[in-house]
Amino acid sequence: MPECCKLVYLGTTLCAPTKPSNLQRSSHFSVTRSGYLDHIRAGRIAKGSHPAGLLSLWVCTPSNWRKFQYFPGTEAAKLLGTQGYHHPDMKRMLCACSRRVSHFQKASPLYQQGNLLFSTIGGSHDVFLPSVVNSAASIYSRRTRIPRVVITEAQGVLFEYLHSTRNFHFTDAEHMSKNSPTFLQNLVAKLEDNQEIGRSLSRFLRYHPINEFEPFFESLGLKPSEIYSLLPRNFFFLSDDYLMLENFHLLCNYGVPRRKIGKIYKEAREIFSYDHGVLSSKLSAYEALGLRSPTVIKLVACCPSLLIGGVNWDFIQVLEKLNDSGIEHDWIRGCLSEENTYDWGRMLKMLEFLDEMGCSKEDLERLVRGHPKFLFDDSGKKIYMLVAMLLKVGIRATDIFGLFTQYPHILDGNYVKNLWHSMHFLFQIGMRHGDIASILSTHPQVLGSSLLKKPVLSNLDMDSELLCDMIKSDPHQLSNLASKTKTCLMKVVGGNHVREKTTFLLKLGFVENSDEMTIAQKKFRGRGDQLQERFDCLVSAGLDYHDVASIVKAAPPMLNQRTDVLKAKIDYLVRDLGYPVESLLTFPTYLCYNLERIKLRLSMYKWLKEKGALKQILSLSTVLAGSNARFLKYFVNLHPEAPEQWERLKKSICSS
Repeated sequence: MPECCKLVYLGTTLCAPTKPSNLQRSSHFSVTRSGYLDHIRAGRIAKGSHPAGLLSLWVCTPSNWRKFQYFPGTEAAKLLGTQGYHHPDMKRMLCACSRRVSHFQKASPLYQQGNLLFSTIGGSHDVFLPSVVNSAASIYSRRTRIPRVVITEAQGVLFEYLHSTRNFHFTDAEHMSKNSPTFLQNLVAKLEDNQEIGRSLSRFLRYHPINEFEPFFESLGLKPSEIYSLLPRNFFFLSDDYLMLENFHLLCNYGVPRRKIGKIYKEAREIFSYDHGVLSSKLSAYEALGLRSPTVIKLVACCPSLLIGGVNWDFIQVLEKLNDSGIEHDWIRGCLSEENTYDWGRMLKMLEFLDEMGCSKEDLERLVRGHPKFLFDDSGKKIYMLVAMLLKVGIRATDIFGLFTQYPHILDGNYVKNLWHSMHFLFQIGMRHGDIASILSTHPQVLGSSLLKKPVLSNLDMDSELLCDMIKSDPHQLSNLASKTKTCLMKVVGGNHVREKTTFLLKLGFVENSDEMTIAQKKFRGRGDQLQERFDCLVSAGLDYHDVASIVKAAPPMLNQRTDVLKAKIDYLVRDLGYPVESLLTFPTYLCYNLERIKLRLSMYKWLKEKGALKQILSLSTVLAGSNARFLKYFVNLHPEAPEQWERLKKSICSS
């Protein structure tokens, strides 16, 4: 009486993507048992399979799952052909398969979720067959928090698997195991017994081959969200893509950090399909230009497209122009950043544009060395916008270059964006082009230092001509007008509180006309005399003058409240709670919290101490800084009566 079983093979093919749905294929075998085996009738071979693929045959025995053997493509084709029954391994396997194996009643959730249920051809009984592990995250989408010690042990198991079982180089296996945390966490999440993580994971890897490209790409610095689209369709094991491995090792041996090779792969994948010797010749070609290997490494990491095609001609021209100005080739290494993208053609045009404006070689060297961002950030795009705006108001090209040399810092940062808003504001109030050009020629740093927003003009209740005259007489008023309320704007126009405020900030140690001063002007609210009064309140509480200056600079909002509020907070801290006033030096933001929050939390903390729920002395920052949800979880829930006490305190403090 013939018995029928279903033999499942898992393999990669050249035609199908490496997804579980494509890797899982089945072939039916009708087995007649007489002795070992008299006849095998092969059913079908999966559509899209290819002799160059890799076959993994699995057998279920009564005791456990056994991965029978990996077969190369040609062996796999023979094994599934009509003559496959002569293969001794096939005979042993089918003898094992022909046993009656009932449904896996006690299968763990791992096998129930990570494996697929198949029925025998006759339908007499079902068996679970393991599915290949293509993506550890494909089955478990939810991430659970896994102890660090478990991850460390899992790293060791993965290293042993890659190095000993898969014959990876020691350095490759070590780097992949230690730098693929997301892959490992998803892999460990499949295991039930975290107490014996080493043995469980070793057994799991023995029966579930992993897609080695996933931990490999993650170890190269790629984000998990970027990996899926980069997974090759034709390969499952790294050794299958020998060209990629060869070019990868060439970059590593050249000195490119492994964590930066992921960016290179993402932006210039064709580099990794170069034949033997092609990539090394391209690296040598850039060294032949006079660049040292550290500079070539930085170039490759920041601009991988340089390795595609021949040597980039625009890049060569940029190097030559900088070299003619006295800037050596390797100097650019310190100006490159992986956060930026580089258009060498646009940079070349920008340098040629400066030549047309009359920029000498000495001036170019001074500009580039002093402010390299204008060239390397956005590949010189900002300077085109800046020149266009200056030409629009009537400034001549020769005068524009004079501005660059006299005020080179206008080429950095957000100056161009702020300048556009400031010029638009001046146009709105009716200022003439000639007057705008005059302000730009004498105070370019003022127009670009602050961001004037549209509500400023609508909040001003004054004649536009008067405002124009005020700005022309004192262009620094533009900085004071930036992002102010209507009340403050009227005070700026009609009073001298800005000068008083500036004087106060100068006493604190801020430098006049600096970026820090501009930021401080926005953070400190109120007139100069009011800020001074609040400052004196802190000094009179018993703090040293210099200490108060330090904590005020660290937490500016403390001076944005009335003097009586400051006194109430200090009195509660010192008299009611018994803390020394010097505790403000270690936690100055205490004064930034409202008094209701301070009283409620510290009263609750005091009650918990009295009840014995808290034995250690906690700092003010620990009690006050966390969110309400965190405070309830880690403090209020410590005592069964604490929630009721918390509600009573809230009612009493809110009503008082």
